[in-house]
Amino acid sequence: MHLAHLRLRDFRNYPRLDVDFAPGFHLLLGDNAQGKTNILEAIYLMATLRSFRGVGGAQMIRHGQKGYFAGGKVVGQGEHEIKMYWSARERNLSLDGRPVKKLTDYLGTLRTVVFCTEDLQLVKGTGRVRRRFLDLLLSQTRPGYLPLLQRYMQAVRSRNALLRQRAPDPALLDSFSEQLIKLGNELIQARRELIPKLSPLARLAYRRISHDAEELRMEYQPTVKSDFTVELAQSRAREQSYRLTLVGPHRDDLLLLLNEKSAAQFGSEGQKRTLAIALKMAQAEYLTGIHGSAPVLLIDDVMGELDAKRRAGFLPLLERTRETSGQVFMTATEANWPRELGRELQRWEVNAGTLQHARVSVSGGRP
Repeated sequence: MHLAHLRLRDFRNYPRLDVDFAPGFHLLLGDNAQGKTNILEAIYLMATLRSFRGVGGAQMIRHGQKGYFAGGKVVGQGEHEIKMYWSARERNLSLDGRPVKKLTDYLGTLRTVVFCTEDLQLVKGTGRVRRRFLDLLLSQTRPGYLPLLQRYMQAVRSRNALLRQRAPDPALLDSFSEQLIKLGNELIQARRELIPKLSPLARLAYRRISHDAEELRMEYQPTVKSDFTVELAQSRAREQSYRLTLVGPHRDDLLLLLNEKSAAQFGSEGQKRTLAIALKMAQAEYLTGIHGSAPVLLIDDVMGELDAKRRAGFLPLLERTRETSGQVFMTATEANWPRELGRELQRWEVNAGTLQHARVSVSGGRP
């Protein structure tokens, strides 16, 4: 799978951009605040309909404009054309010229894994970040998981709205509880099945990058310990105080341990950074194993933060991506790009919202 063409209009600091990309390794070079990360953000947005920076659509519109366009051509099992337009009044998403009505029909058209400084939140952040990590991976690999998650979260929201009422209708509350339990048990089961498959990949990745410095262990921590029905009923008094649903997979977590100690509490900054990268490497390896082709890797200035030994542990993933005709986009400054990546890469110069390949401008054209 690779992104063969990218088209942007009024996206971040890009007024207009049309560029073709071949499979292989693409190095985006430029000073800070020139638009390198914006390219990666646009590609990730097309894959997941989210920004990895955690911002909404309004922040991605070029200053002074009403909306942005992002689109392109993806080559995988076949060829697909993506078109996306966002403004405060209008939101359009089409695939191969047809409006997308269900997300399940769209997600998976372009698969990406992003490595960025925000990944540190996988280790340091709240459980919500780690749940999102698991849910994204399951949505990309398990048919039916995304609509299941959406139905469950709608049930949580409806139940919470009822709990906030002064005198909730007991029959209605029981009805939402039944729905919550049925859908929630399916989510918990899917996550439980994922961890034993993902954990060995993460352990191996961590070992490679850290050179066997510590042993990594991942443990799924559901708030439901045994019986969802019983535990939800037992939490009813606390729910009335907090006016929230306090038990269920929407409050689960993923425990990350280095030598049996909490990485979040006891890990050094270097260990946390290494662990975050290992989780993303495991995500990429898992997607490759499920789909038979590597996802597009988006690496945002992460390699520059690692010493030469840790970078060496990262290289096998890049090499496998190259061998399978995959695609990698990496941002760096001229000063910190890792020279050990070799010469089999295409260099791009990024300067104030323009992209140049071999000093030839590739912008122009209309959506």
